[in-house]
Parts: sequence; structure tokens; C-alpha cells
Amino acid sequence: MSFSGDLEHLPIVDVIQLLHSTRKTGTLCLKSHKGESQLVFNDGYIVSANHVNNSVRIGRILLDTNAISQADLDLALEQQKSAGSNRKPLIATLIEGGKLNREDAYTGLETLIGMSIVEVLTWTKGTFSLDVHTTVISDEYRYFPETLKEEINMNTQSILMDALRIYDEKMRDGTLESGTFLADSGQTLPEQDDTNQAGRQITVDDLGLDELDHLEKSIPDVFGGLKEYDPSEIHRQKIRETVPGLNQTQHETLLAALMAFSDTSLDGKKKPSAEHSPLAVIVFSRDDFLKHEITTVCKYENMFVFTTDEENSIDLIIDQSFSRGLIPLLIIDSPEAGELQNALRLLHQKQKYLQLLILQLATPDDNEFALQALQAGAHKVICRPADQENKDQFIDESTTFLRTLHETITNPFYTHEQMVMNKFKKSILELETLREVPDIAAIPLKFASTMFERCIMFVVSSTELIAEKSIGVKSNKRAGLSSPLMFKISLTQPSPFQKVIQSGVFHYGQCADSPSTNHLFKEIGLPRESKILLMPIKSFGRVIAIIYGDFGSGTTSPVQTDLLDIMTRFAGLVLDNNLYRKKIEKHA
Repeated sequence: MSFSGDLEHLPIVDVIQLLHSTRKTGTLCLKSHKGESQLVFNDGYIVSANHVNNSVRIGRILLDTNAISQADLDLALEQQKSAGSNRKPLIATLIEGGKLNREDAYTGLETLIGMSIVEVLTWTKGTFSLDVHTTVISDEYRYFPETLKEEINMNTQSILMDALRIYDEKMRDGTLESGTFLADSGQTLPEQDDTNQAGRQITVDDLGLDELDHLEKSIPDVFGGLKEYDPSEIHRQKIRETVPGLNQTQHETLLAALMAFSDTSLDGKKKPSAEHSPLAVIVFSRDDFLKHEITTVCKYENMFVFTTDEENSIDLIIDQSFSRGLIPLLIIDSPEAGELQNALRLLHQKQKYLQLLILQLATPDDNEFALQALQAGAHKVICRPADQENKDQFIDESTTFLRTLHETITNPFYTHEQMVMNKFKKSILELETLREVPDIAAIPLKFASTMFERCIMFVVSSTELIAEKSIGVKSNKRAGLSSPLMFKISLTQPSPFQKVIQSGVFHYGQCADSPSTNHLFKEIGLPRESKILLMPIKSFGRVIAIIYGDFGSGTTSPVQTDLLDIMTRFAGLVLDNNLYRKKIEKHA
């Protein structure tokens, strides 16, 4: 099973539970701006970990928990150093020397695993990738009774629960930034020869895993965009790995095709960041380069994307997408020889998800399968590149595929109503988590932008409106929230704004020719259509802000005013609740 995705959409707890329920064996590589960490799975159970903090080692854990003394640790490290090629893991050395009992050894390993999980629980953004091709042999199994393997397996879920408990406590106490959950004694533990430690993280000796040195710590480069990587080098590496035998010209042509859908182009210009798409893209394929192509295009459009080559994982990811208010788009690779019926069966099976979108890929010469796929439930079929035997043809087809895929996913085949409803659900859920007034007020503004091309948040004062953040006024609305506009509109004369403030009722219709609207259009330009939205946000019965919306240079489209009304009313209730809470905390 190859399984990759974003922690922003599928949090680490969900990833661990998914791998546990599907009984996977392999190394889960996690990466964020804080660094890299690894969790090692055996038959769905976590058996070891690699903490992102180099200083968090099993020796220190055993020392700080009083499982061993400083003299015991010094002696074990010296024995390891003198053993040369016959070195045994640190835990094994301590146990065989009578300095550590097996129960404390496993408790120490469980602590390290728990600490590693607690650390990555703080990663709201990052990537994960499961490598099932790496076989991990746990060295302590050769030293400890087999029953202990079962014991630590049974404790995996409790380790996760303990990690969540510690995380909640640290969140409550505001101490998560420390990065380690052992008291810092200020002591430096003696280690092995520095020449053997350079550049290492937690080692085989620390973990008791003799194969961990051989684990590749790389996460697929397409998911490594949290540091300032050179995107062209990421694509170059992927091309070298998955499309061998290209000459220099062919390599550069394929690179240019990929770079056209990268945040930074070959000339160094960066694409403006956009808000997240309502789509969650799930790629089902065994072709590594195809997955790289699809991921590149989806990331370019700020879409959540997951890749897997195991059918059993698809439903789990679809359910996760729905639970987070996203529209899942399943992209299924063309069937390999002899798998046509399985491909059609999969399409039929996914019809149980009424809101699932399916994009089927087919090879250029397989028109019959394309027709069968549409009949079986695929919403669209597009051609994917054929085999790599003819390199020039493959590059031409890959270039066409990238453009076709981009056109397909940016001109969605889901309805506008589906997109609005998904955004509504997601916005309501997000409002429940917010505490600050500007953050709360921004949610209805963003939601209004799903129906209007230009939106502005106006703050209401006694005599004027102050233009705050906007969407679609300074730049294309896909760029998201702008900085405050800061121009003002007087409320000294009758106007649609004044009427909404006094009545507390929204206005959607023709804009009246008044000094206030005339002044507004001098600032932002006259819209093509005269219909505008004025939506009040109230706190304790008083209008404190107004959301303005129009269609800019476009034409009018359906507006679900009932959802807008519910959204702003709910935002007002959240504001009131948080103001009450702050008042109570102040007088507590």
C-alpha cells in the first residue's frame, strides 16, 4: 500500500487509526516545517518511533524515568563502543547487563512512541507518506520473549490515547511549544563517538531496532513543500526516478510541462496563493509518475490530494473527506491488462456515494473502455499517457494530460449548489472553533464570496462605515482575503446601508442611486450588474458590521440568501458567546 497525503486534511490521529484498522506494516514518514519524524508499524501496531527532536533518545527517557542510573547508562554506552561490529542495541545491552528489566524497557519505548505522537499532534500542516516496501525487523524481539511482542501490540491504542491526553493537558497549560515533555535537567548525556553521531537522529541503539539505520527517511518530494525547496529540482528527481532513459532535451521538455503547474515557474515568478478548493482528490494508481503529475496539478490549485494503490483504503478516505465538508473526487487510473472487469466493478461499487465525483483515466486507444466507464458511473473520462516505450510520444501525451487534467478539475463537474452547500457546512464547523472577532467576521465574508465576485466587510461606527478586508476587489477572488481597504462611507444621509443598519434585515436587489453607493463605486469601480448584497452581522441586537457583495464584471448567478442569513446570524451568536466568555473570565 502506497499512501500519501496532507495532515491538514487527514490529521495524524486519523492516519494512525487508519493504518491500525487496515493492519499495515511499514514506515510512516511525517514532515512539517518543524522537521521529520517516523512511526514504524508492524501489522497495524506502532512498534517504534523516530522523534523529530534529536535530543529525545531512549537513553535519556530511561534515565529521567529512573529506570536506570547515570552510571548504568555510561557503562552500557562504553560497552557498545568497545564491542565494535558486535554492538547490540542499547536496550539489549542494558538488559543483558542486568541494569534494566524488560517491563521498564518496553515502557521506555512506549514513552518514546507517545512523545513522538504528541509532537506531531501539534502539526496542523504537513505531509505523511507510508512506505510499505521497507521491512522493519525489531531487534528486541530476538532478545525478549515473543509474548512481549503481543503485549506492546495490544498497548498501541492506549499509547495513542495517552498521547491525546498529554496533548490536551499541554494545550490547556500552554506548554506545547517546548517540543519535549521531559524535564530539562541541563545535563548532557554521554554518547558514543561523535564521528558516528554526526548528522544522525535517533539511532538503532536508542530505539533497539537494528534495521532503522537502513530506513529511507525521504518523503516523496512532491509532498515536501514546507521548506524552501527548488520545485524544479523536485520534478527533476521524480523524472529521473520514474521516467528513465530520457535524453537532455526530453528531460527538459517534461520538466517545463510540470513547472507550468508549480507555484514557482522556471523564471522564478510565484503564483498567488489561493483559498483551498472544496475538492478532496483521491488518486487510485500504481504509476508513480502519473501520481506525481496529478498531485502537481492539484497542489497548484490548492486542492487536498491523497494517493493510494490499495482499493480498501478508498472508502476510508472518501468518508474522511465527507466528514470535513469536502467534495471527494476519485481519480481512477486505467486498468492494467486483465483487470477490466475489476475496474468496472469498482466504478459500480462507488455509486453508493451519491455525492462522489469520479474521473476515470483511459489510454488513448481504448475508446471502448472509456464508453464502458461512463456507463458504469464515471462522470468524465480523460486520456492518460500511454506506456513510456516511445519517449517523444510519452512526453507529448504527458503535456496534453497535464493541461487536460487542469482544465477538468478547474471547470468542475459538480453543481454550484453542491459547492455552496459544502462551503456552508465547512464554514459553520469552522465558526464553532473561533474565538476572536476578526476571525469570526471573516467566515461570512468568505462564504459570501462563493456567490459574489466582489465582497467587502464594512465595520459600522456611529457616523460612518470603514472598509475592512475584501475578496475580489484588489485582485482575483481566488487570492482570498486582502488587507484592509480603509476607505470610509458616510452615514449622515439616507442610503441602503443606513436602512440595513436600522432594520437589521439584509438587502439583496438593485442598488439605489445614493451618495453612499456612488462613493463606494468610485473606490472599487462600477459593477456590470446593479444587484448588490448588504448582509448585517449583529452582536447583542446591534449591527456591528455589514458584508457587501456584487458580481463585479460578471453576470448575476443564483444566490442562496437563506444560507447567507443563517451564516451571519450564527456568526453573531458565536460573537456574543465569546464576549460573554471573556467577560466571565475577566471577573473570575
